[in-house]
Amino acid sequence: MAADNVTAGKVGETGAQEPDGTQPDTAPDGVPADETPVAAGYRSDTGHHYEVAESDVVFTGRIIRLRRDIVRMPDGVVSQRDVVMHPGAVGVVALDETGRVVMVNQYRHPVRRALWELPAGILDVPGEPLVTAAARELAEEAHLTAARWDLLVDVLASPGMTDEAYRVFLARDLAVIPPSQRHVGVHEEADMRTQRVDLDEAVTGVLSGSITNAMAVIGILAAATARAGGFASLRAADVPWPDRPAPAG
Repeated sequence: MAADNVTAGKVGETGAQEPDGTQPDTAPDGVPADETPVAAGYRSDTGHHYEVAESDVVFTGRIIRLRRDIVRMPDGVVSQRDVVMHPGAVGVVALDETGRVVMVNQYRHPVRRALWELPAGILDVPGEPLVTAAARELAEEAHLTAARWDLLVDVLASPGMTDEAYRVFLARDLAVIPPSQRHVGVHEEADMRTQRVDLDEAVTGVLSGSITNAMAVIGILAAATARAGGFASLRAADVPWPDRPAPAG
Protein backbone atom coordinates (compact mmCIF):
# COMPACT_ATOMS: atom_id res chain seq x y z
CA MET A 1 0.00 0.00 0.00
CA ALA A 2 1.31 3.45 -0.86
CA ALA A 3 2.33 5.71 2.02
CA ASP A 4 -0.24 8.38 1.16
CA ASN A 5 -3.02 5.79 1.61
CA VAL A 6 -2.09 5.02 5.22
CA THR A 7 -4.09 6.82 7.91
CA ALA A 8 -1.75 8.39 10.45
CA GLY A 9 -2.42 7.98 14.14
CA LYS A 10 -0.86 7.25 17.49
CA VAL A 11 -0.78 3.81 19.08
CA GLY A 12 -4.22 3.06 20.47
CA GLU A 13 -5.86 6.03 18.74
CA THR A 14 -9.20 5.32 17.05
CA GLY A 15 -8.86 5.23 13.26
CA ALA A 16 -5.10 4.62 13.31
CA GLN A 17 -3.92 2.01 10.83
CA GLU A 18 -0.72 0.15 10.28
CA PRO A 19 0.95 0.10 6.84
CA ASP A 20 -0.85 -3.18 6.02
CA GLY A 21 -4.22 -1.60 6.81
CA THR A 22 -4.91 -3.69 9.91
CA GLN A 23 -6.51 -2.29 13.01
CA PRO A 24 -6.33 -1.92 15.99
CA ASP A 25 -2.87 -0.97 17.33
CA THR A 26 -3.79 -2.31 20.76
CA ALA A 27 -4.48 -5.80 21.99
CA PRO A 28 -8.16 -6.86 21.90
CA ASP A 29 -8.62 -6.15 25.61
CA GLY A 30 -7.57 -2.52 25.10
CA VAL A 31 -4.13 -2.84 26.68
CA PRO A 32 -1.64 -0.52 24.89
CA ALA A 33 0.99 -2.25 22.82
CA ASP A 34 3.81 -1.42 25.24
CA GLU A 35 1.92 -3.13 28.07
CA THR A 36 1.06 -6.42 26.37
CA PRO A 37 2.27 -9.52 28.21
CA VAL A 38 5.49 -11.22 27.17
CA ALA A 39 5.00 -14.57 25.42
CA ALA A 40 7.09 -17.04 23.48
CA GLY A 41 7.91 -16.04 19.93
CA TYR A 42 10.65 -15.66 17.34
CA ARG A 43 13.72 -13.42 17.62
CA SER A 44 14.83 -11.99 14.29
CA ASP A 45 18.39 -11.32 13.12
CA THR A 46 17.90 -7.68 14.09
CA GLY A 47 17.11 -8.71 17.66
CA HIS A 48 13.37 -8.08 17.62
CA HIS A 49 11.33 -10.59 19.58
CA TYR A 50 8.04 -11.37 17.79
CA GLU A 51 6.14 -12.06 20.98
CA VAL A 52 2.71 -13.69 20.77
CA ALA A 53 0.63 -11.72 23.24
CA GLU A 54 -2.54 -13.72 22.64
CA SER A 55 -3.49 -16.78 20.60
CA ASP A 56 -6.92 -18.36 20.07
CA VAL A 57 -8.33 -21.00 17.71
CA VAL A 58 -11.48 -19.34 16.39
CA PHE A 59 -12.65 -21.95 13.87
CA THR A 60 -12.29 -25.71 13.49
CA GLY A 61 -13.28 -27.40 10.24
CA ARG A 62 -12.98 -30.93 8.88
CA ILE A 63 -9.31 -30.47 7.94
CA ILE A 64 -8.21 -26.92 8.73
CA ARG A 65 -8.39 -24.66 11.76
CA LEU A 66 -8.12 -20.89 11.97
CA ARG A 67 -5.97 -19.33 14.70
CA ARG A 68 -5.89 -15.67 15.69
CA ASP A 69 -2.53 -14.43 16.98
CA ILE A 70 -1.77 -11.02 18.44
CA VAL A 71 1.93 -10.35 17.73
CA ARG A 72 4.31 -7.57 18.80
CA MET A 73 5.85 -5.91 15.76
CA PRO A 74 9.24 -4.13 15.40
CA ASP A 75 7.59 -0.69 15.42
CA GLY A 76 6.30 -1.27 18.95
CA VAL A 77 2.66 -2.01 18.17
CA VAL A 78 0.83 -5.32 18.27
CA SER A 79 -1.15 -6.55 15.30
CA GLN A 80 -3.52 -9.41 14.55
CA ARG A 81 -2.35 -12.22 12.30
CA ASP A 82 -4.82 -14.88 11.16
CA VAL A 83 -3.25 -18.29 10.55
CA VAL A 84 -4.85 -21.20 8.68
CA MET A 85 -3.60 -24.31 10.46
CA HIS A 86 -3.11 -27.32 8.20
CA PRO A 87 -1.88 -30.86 8.95
CA GLY A 88 0.60 -30.85 6.07
CA ALA A 89 0.75 -33.05 2.99
CA VAL A 90 2.94 -35.22 0.81
CA GLY A 91 3.07 -35.50 -2.97
CA VAL A 92 4.79 -37.75 -5.48
CA VAL A 93 6.51 -37.12 -8.80
CA ALA A 94 6.39 -40.68 -10.13
CA LEU A 95 8.69 -41.13 -13.13
CA ASP A 96 8.47 -44.26 -15.23
CA GLU A 97 11.28 -45.90 -17.18
CA THR A 98 10.59 -43.76 -20.27
CA GLY A 99 10.72 -40.45 -18.39
CA ARG A 100 6.98 -39.88 -18.11
CA VAL A 101 5.44 -38.35 -14.98
CA VAL A 102 2.20 -39.75 -13.59
CA MET A 103 -0.53 -37.10 -13.34
CA VAL A 104 -4.00 -37.32 -11.82
CA ASN A 105 -7.03 -35.24 -12.76
CA GLN A 106 -9.10 -34.27 -9.72
CA TYR A 107 -12.03 -31.92 -9.09
CA ARG A 108 -11.16 -29.08 -6.70
CA HIS A 109 -14.24 -27.43 -5.30
CA PRO A 110 -12.78 -24.01 -4.33
CA VAL A 111 -11.91 -23.34 -8.00
CA ARG A 112 -14.92 -25.30 -9.36
CA ARG A 113 -12.97 -27.37 -11.86
CA ALA A 114 -10.71 -30.38 -12.24
CA LEU A 115 -6.94 -29.85 -12.16
CA TRP A 116 -4.01 -31.93 -13.34
CA GLU A 117 -2.01 -32.71 -10.23
CA LEU A 118 0.47 -35.10 -8.66
CA PRO A 119 -0.68 -38.02 -6.53
CA ALA A 120 -0.85 -36.42 -3.09
CA GLY A 121 -2.67 -36.31 0.22
CA ILE A 122 -2.80 -34.80 3.66
CA LEU A 123 -0.94 -36.25 6.64
CA ASP A 124 -3.95 -37.63 8.47
CA VAL A 125 -2.60 -40.92 9.85
CA PRO A 126 -0.95 -40.34 13.27
CA GLY A 127 2.65 -41.53 13.40
CA GLU A 128 2.79 -42.59 9.75
CA PRO A 129 6.28 -42.07 8.23
CA LEU A 130 6.26 -39.48 5.47
CA VAL A 131 7.50 -41.76 2.72
CA THR A 132 4.93 -44.37 3.79
CA ALA A 133 2.20 -41.75 3.44
CA ALA A 134 3.50 -40.85 -0.02
CA ALA A 135 3.59 -44.51 -1.07
CA ARG A 136 0.02 -44.94 0.18
CA GLU A 137 -1.18 -41.97 -1.86
CA LEU A 138 0.62 -43.25 -4.97
CA ALA A 139 -1.06 -46.63 -4.54
CA GLU A 140 -4.52 -45.22 -3.84
CA GLU A 141 -4.60 -42.55 -6.54
CA ALA A 142 -2.40 -43.97 -9.32
CA HIS A 143 -2.49 -47.71 -8.52
CA LEU A 144 1.29 -47.87 -8.51
CA THR A 145 4.13 -48.92 -6.24
CA ALA A 146 7.71 -47.66 -6.43
CA ALA A 147 10.94 -49.42 -5.47
CA ARG A 148 13.03 -46.23 -5.30
CA TRP A 149 12.19 -43.13 -3.27
CA ASP A 150 14.11 -39.85 -2.94
CA LEU A 151 13.25 -36.46 -1.48
CA LEU A 152 12.63 -33.95 -4.26
CA VAL A 153 11.59 -30.69 -2.58
CA ASP A 154 10.05 -29.20 0.59
CA VAL A 155 7.57 -26.34 0.27
CA LEU A 156 5.87 -23.79 2.53
CA ALA A 157 2.59 -23.34 0.68
CA SER A 158 1.73 -19.72 1.57
CA PRO A 159 3.59 -18.67 4.73
CA GLY A 160 1.93 -15.26 4.88
CA MET A 161 -1.35 -16.85 5.95
CA THR A 162 -0.93 -20.57 6.66
CA ASP A 163 1.48 -23.05 8.21
CA GLU A 164 0.64 -25.55 5.47
CA ALA A 165 3.75 -27.30 4.18
CA TYR A 166 4.25 -30.23 1.90
CA ARG A 167 7.05 -32.60 1.03
CA VAL A 168 7.33 -33.86 -2.53
CA PHE A 169 9.08 -37.15 -3.24
CA LEU A 170 10.54 -38.56 -6.45
CA ALA A 171 9.41 -42.16 -7.00
CA ARG A 172 11.01 -44.43 -9.60
CA ASP A 173 11.08 -48.12 -10.56
CA LEU A 174 7.30 -48.18 -10.80
CA ALA A 175 5.04 -51.24 -10.84
CA VAL A 176 1.31 -51.47 -11.51
CA ILE A 177 -0.97 -52.79 -8.77
CA PRO A 178 -3.28 -55.59 -10.01
CA PRO A 179 -6.93 -54.48 -10.43
CA SER A 180 -8.14 -56.86 -7.74
CA GLN A 181 -5.85 -55.17 -5.16
CA ARG A 182 -6.57 -51.54 -6.00
CA HIS A 183 -8.04 -48.95 -3.67
CA VAL A 184 -11.57 -47.84 -4.54
CA GLY A 185 -11.76 -44.05 -4.46
CA VAL A 186 -14.55 -42.10 -2.78
CA HIS A 187 -15.84 -38.53 -3.09
CA GLU A 188 -13.72 -36.63 -5.67
CA GLU A 189 -11.41 -39.62 -6.09
CA ALA A 190 -14.31 -41.67 -7.50
CA ASP A 191 -14.08 -39.44 -10.60
CA MET A 192 -10.28 -39.28 -10.77
CA ARG A 193 -8.39 -39.99 -14.01
CA THR A 194 -4.68 -40.72 -14.46
CA GLN A 195 -2.32 -40.03 -17.32
CA ARG A 196 1.41 -40.37 -17.97
CA VAL A 197 3.00 -37.30 -19.52
CA ASP A 198 6.54 -36.90 -20.79
CA LEU A 199 8.39 -34.76 -18.25
CA ASP A 200 9.40 -32.21 -20.89
CA GLU A 201 5.75 -31.92 -21.98
CA ALA A 202 4.74 -31.46 -18.36
CA VAL A 203 7.23 -28.59 -18.05
CA THR A 204 5.67 -27.06 -21.16
CA GLY A 205 2.26 -27.47 -19.52
CA VAL A 206 3.48 -25.58 -16.48
CA LEU A 207 4.88 -22.72 -18.55
CA SER A 208 1.80 -22.56 -20.80
CA GLY A 209 -0.60 -22.42 -17.86
CA SER A 210 -2.36 -25.74 -18.41
CA ILE A 211 -0.87 -27.13 -15.19
CA THR A 212 -1.49 -24.70 -12.34
CA ASN A 213 -1.74 -26.76 -9.16
CA ALA A 214 1.08 -25.42 -6.97
CA MET A 215 2.46 -28.77 -5.87
CA ALA A 216 2.44 -30.05 -9.44
CA VAL A 217 4.15 -26.90 -10.76
CA ILE A 218 6.90 -27.10 -8.15
CA GLY A 219 7.32 -30.86 -8.35
CA ILE A 220 7.53 -30.96 -12.14
CA LEU A 221 10.05 -28.13 -12.37
CA ALA A 222 12.10 -29.61 -9.52
CA ALA A 223 12.12 -33.03 -11.19
CA ALA A 224 13.25 -31.55 -14.50
CA THR A 225 16.02 -29.63 -12.74
CA ALA A 226 17.11 -32.73 -10.81
CA ARG A 227 17.13 -34.83 -13.99
CA ALA A 228 19.34 -32.25 -15.75
CA GLY A 229 21.92 -32.84 -13.01
CA GLY A 230 21.65 -36.60 -13.21
CA PHE A 231 19.57 -36.66 -10.00
CA ALA A 232 22.79 -36.14 -8.04
CA SER A 233 21.26 -33.38 -5.88
CA LEU A 234 18.47 -35.50 -4.43
CA ARG A 235 18.29 -35.96 -0.67
CA ALA A 236 17.43 -39.14 1.21
CA ALA A 237 13.71 -39.71 1.61
CA ASP A 238 13.90 -39.76 5.41
CA VAL A 239 15.84 -36.55 6.16
CA PRO A 240 14.32 -34.35 8.91
CA TRP A 241 11.56 -31.90 7.96
CA PRO A 242 11.73 -28.84 10.28
CA ASP A 243 8.75 -27.10 8.67
CA ARG A 244 6.32 -29.97 9.09
CA PRO A 245 3.16 -28.57 10.71
CA ALA A 246 2.28 -29.76 14.18
CA PRO A 247 -0.46 -32.45 14.25
CA ALA A 248 -3.95 -31.21 15.08
CA GLY A 249 -4.84 -31.52 18.71
